[in-house]
Amino acid sequence: MAQTIRVPDPATAPRRPRLTTPIPPERFRALAALAAVAAGRGDIEVTTPFTGATLGAIPHGAPADILAAVDRARDAQRRWAEAPIAARAAVLDRFHARLLDRREEIVDLIQLESGKARRYAFEEIVDTSLVAKHYAAHGPRYLRPRRRRGALPLLTTTVEIRHPVGVVGVIAPWNFPLILSITDALAALLAGNTVVLRPDVQSSFSALWAAELLYECGIPRDVLIVVTGDGAELGPSLVGTVDFVMFTGSTRTGKIIARQAAERLVGYSLELGGKNPMIVLPDADLDAAVDGAVRGCFTGAGQVCVSIERLYLPGASYDRFVRAFVERTRSLRIGAALDFSTDVGTLTTRRQLDTVQTHVDDAVAKGARVLVGGRARPDLGPFFYEPTVLEGVKPGMLAFAEETFGPVVSVYRYDDVEDAIDAANDTRYGLNASVWSRSNRNALRVAGRIRAGSVNVNEAYAATWTATGSPIGGMKESGVGRRHGEEGVLKYTEAQTIATQRFMPLAPPPFLPEPMYVKLMSRVVRLLGRIPGLR
Repeated sequence: MAQTIRVPDPATAPRRPRLTTPIPPERFRALAALAAVAAGRGDIEVTTPFTGATLGAIPHGAPADILAAVDRARDAQRRWAEAPIAARAAVLDRFHARLLDRREEIVDLIQLESGKARRYAFEEIVDTSLVAKHYAAHGPRYLRPRRRRGALPLLTTTVEIRHPVGVVGVIAPWNFPLILSITDALAALLAGNTVVLRPDVQSSFSALWAAELLYECGIPRDVLIVVTGDGAELGPSLVGTVDFVMFTGSTRTGKIIARQAAERLVGYSLELGGKNPMIVLPDADLDAAVDGAVRGCFTGAGQVCVSIERLYLPGASYDRFVRAFVERTRSLRIGAALDFSTDVGTLTTRRQLDTVQTHVDDAVAKGARVLVGGRARPDLGPFFYEPTVLEGVKPGMLAFAEETFGPVVSVYRYDDVEDAIDAANDTRYGLNASVWSRSNRNALRVAGRIRAGSVNVNEAYAATWTATGSPIGGMKESGVGRRHGEEGVLKYTEAQTIATQRFMPLAPPPFLPEPMYVKLMSRVVRLLGRIPGLR
C-alpha cells in the first residue's frame, strides 16, 4: 500500500513492501519473441524500478538487425502505401477501441516498466487512444490532394499531393512507455510509411505489446517492426538507413541525431528537453494554481518532458501559495502499488536518481533551502525520491538552468509581471509553460510572450498535450518539428506539386513581340493583384 510522506527517517523506516507482478513470465517471453532480432544475440534483463525485481528479458539486437528490419520495411512500404487510406485509417480506429478494451494489462505493464503511479499510467492509454482516433478520423483529410491556385486563373491548374517519405525510424524513450513508443508511429503508418521502432530497453515490453495489438488490428508484420536493444548500439544504424527519424529524448542526443540525419539529407523531428516555467499572475485563483502546480511538478515523479520545474509567484501572495503548496506536496502518497493508492511513483533509473540527488545537493551546498522533501527513499524502493520544493535557487546552481527531470521544483518571487516573463524566457529550452489567471485576457497576453512550443492557461501541461488536433513541440533547444494535428502527419510526407497548363504557354506567343508581351503581362499581373483572393 501507499505511504504518506511525513519526513520519516529512512534509516528507521520499515523495509520495502513486496510487489506481486500480475503478468506471468510466459507473457513477457511471448512479447520478447515479437522483436525482430536474429537468434543467438543474447538477452538484456529488464527490471521494474519499483523493486528492482526482474520482469523478463528482451533480445539484444545488433546493427545487423536494424539493417535487416529496414530492408524488410522498405520492401513492404510500396504495398502498404498503395492500400486505400480508408483501410489504413480503419486499422487505427480498431486500435483505438481495442486499446481501451485491453487497458488493464497494459496499465500494469506501463507501471512495472516506468514505476509511475497508476493514475498517470492510465493517462497513457487515454492519450494513445485519442491520438489513434484523431488520425483515423481526420488523417485522410490532412493527406488528401489539395487544389492550389495557378499563376493565371483558367490557364493553370495546380494540385498538391502528398507522398510518404518511405521508412520512418522511431527512437522512443522510457518515460512514456506507450505514448512515445507508438503514437508517432501511428501518424507515420497512416501516411503510408513503414516504421522501424527502437524502444528504450526499459520500456520495450510496452512497445512490443502495442505492436502486437496493431498486428491484431491489421498492420502487416513488415510494416511495423520492433528491434530491441541498446540505443547507443542501434541508433546510428537506424538513423543511417531510414528516410525520416522521429526521436524523443535528451537535447544532447538530439543534436547527435540531427547531425547524422543532416549528413544524409533526410528529415527528422526531435522533441527534446525542457526547463518549464509556471507563472501565477496576481489575480489567479491560488487554490486552483496550487492544485495545478502539484500535478504539473510531480506527475510521473517529474519525469515528464513538459512537467514544471520553475514556479514564479507574485510577491503579495508568495508566502500563502508556498505554504499551501508545501503542505500539499508533503501529503502526497508515494510508493509502489499496482492500484490507485499512490499519487507519486518512483524514478525509473539509477542514473535519474543520481541526477536528481546531485541537483538538490548542489543547490543546498550553494545556499538554497529545501522546503519539503529532498531525500531518496530506499525504504520504498531502489529509486524513490521525495517530491521536493526548493527556495533560493540562483544562477550557478545546477537546478537553476539544467533540466532535472525529477520531482524537484524551484519557487521564485516576482514583483513585476514583466520580470516573471523575462525570467521564464531566460533559458535555452522552450518546450512547455503554464500561466494562471482569472482573466483570460491577461493570461493570453502573457502566454503569447513566452517562447515555448506550448503554453497552458490554468493548467500545467495536459490541455495542450491532449489537444490532438493542434501541433505540439519545442522551440530553441527543446526540439525541431511537431507532433499531433496536421503537422504531426504531414512531416512524414513529401509534398509534390503538379501543374497543368491550358490553352497557351506561359511565354510570348509567336505573333506578339516581346516588348508588347511584357507590357500586357504587367497589366494582367497588376489586375490580378487587385482581385480579392488572388493577392
